[in-house]
Amino acid sequence: MRGFAYVIAVLAAIGIMIGIVSYPNQSKPTSDRSAATPATAAVMTEPGTLKIAVPTMHCEVACFPRVKTTLEGNDGVQSVELATQKEEGVLDNRQVIVNYDNGFNLNAALAALVEEGFPNSVVVE
Repeated sequence: MRGFAYVIAVLAAIGIMIGIVSYPNQSKPTSDRSAATPATAAVMTEPGTLKIAVPTMHCEVACFPRVKTTLEGNDGVQSVELATQKEEGVLDNRQVIVNYDNGFNLNAALAALVEEGFPNSVVVE
């Protein structure tokens, strides 16, 4: 009987985790990414590095990989790393470091984050 209760608890926990991870994707607009990009796009003319604050990124396990994949899907992005955290295993610095080549469109990248469910992301450095 106890084993049955454990199985039910594990299934419920898995269902909750799947619901939490997939929730922002349910409200994703169906519009084309280019339509969300402002007419005055900030296209970088030289390679560089910048830091983007993503205040709605809550964990390293589900949120950060989605942020990383979303940003790396933009032309000109070389790599995306999580900024240094004060405490290991705790996301207390909700920033990512983006290394980019010339041609990187910053506004398109920020718009892609909004579409993926991470609004209010801004460049801090």
